[in-house]
Amino acid sequence: MLQKITKRIVDQLTPGETVWDTEVKGFGVRCRPSGAKYYGVKTRIGGRQRWITIGRHGSPCTADSARAEALRILGQKAAGKDPASERDQKKQAVSVKELCERFLADYAGTHVKAKTAKDYEHLVRKLIIPALGRHRIADVKRPDVSKFHHDLRDRPYLGNRALAVLSKMFNLAEQWGLRDDNTNPCRHLAKFRENKRERYLTDGELKRLGEVLTEAEASNAESPYMIAAIRLLILTGARLSEITTLRWEHVDLEHRLLRLPDSKTGKKDVVLNDAALDVLRRLPRALDNPYVIVGGRSGHHLVNVKGPWGRLRKKAGLDDLRIHDLRHSFASVAASMGESLPIIGKLLGHTQAQTTARYAHLQMDPLRAASNAIGVAVSAAMNPGRDSISRRKKPRVRLNEN
Repeated sequence: MLQKITKRIVDQLTPGETVWDTEVKGFGVRCRPSGAKYYGVKTRIGGRQRWITIGRHGSPCTADSARAEALRILGQKAAGKDPASERDQKKQAVSVKELCERFLADYAGTHVKAKTAKDYEHLVRKLIIPALGRHRIADVKRPDVSKFHHDLRDRPYLGNRALAVLSKMFNLAEQWGLRDDNTNPCRHLAKFRENKRERYLTDGELKRLGEVLTEAEASNAESPYMIAAIRLLILTGARLSEITTLRWEHVDLEHRLLRLPDSKTGKKDVVLNDAALDVLRRLPRALDNPYVIVGGRSGHHLVNVKGPWGRLRKKAGLDDLRIHDLRHSFASVAASMGESLPIIGKLLGHTQAQTTARYAHLQMDPLRAASNAIGVAVSAAMNPGRDSISRRKKPRVRLNEN
């Protein structure tokens, strides 16, 4: 197909199609079977046709920027240079550390949430750069990545997250023309098995935690905002960041909702029960602070929860309890009361049903209790005298001594 390449034309391409530009000879865009669209230049170098990939369609590679790069490449050829060789040399020269820096600046800085970007930076600077930073991108092979992953076997969760970030980086390296297509060295590597930790508060533990919070509140041992945060976490099932960054403008007391403009899963509403409403109504508002959970610095929300939470859980004898377990405990109470998984998922703000499925086994508790009660009633009706007979002293059986 021959026509001027524009964003509209590129967006309409279907897998297998190629469009050649009418303005720059040899400049084209291909749509691969996967649906990915790549700009490139086809020209004759050293007596043979070469396709020089410019980049994948999207930000920052647009139709106009790709056309400008195509003109530059063709200008190099006209000047007697080998643009394909220059491209290959650039690939060989770029290190994994340089790829990491570009990944953090051009991708993590603009395409993911701030918390996720911070997690990426931690993995990159603490794990990936120390292990692979000196390698050239083109030299990294699957055995190199496999060793990097294997060395983290004692921390399976961290190892799997680092592998996922590294894989994303090499995919971007292909998009940016820094590595040949379909050469991601992270492909086909099996992740470690993760034993997901599920910790729920029992009725007795809930009672102890409640007593400790009440005592801390009465003695001013901890900030009233920290205590309120813990109560809201366990009463709503919200995530820690959703409560600590909550602003009063997002609290809808009339409709009993927290109307969060953004969360891990996007915009969502958190339902407020009577107990949660009572916590909010009793909490003093700071005139110079828009946040519900006020921090130590003027105009800021609470940031340091690790220290106060550690002291409170120690007093309650809950040393192994993570603050995120309060969210799990909210869900476990709902499940043990017989609430359906879709309802629990809605309350927690889950977007995937399988995320809520971890609580399915807890729904069996009310079913077992109901089944036992029915069994007792049916058994009593069928055997009205059985209980009294079973309580009688059974005759002793003597063994024949002969």
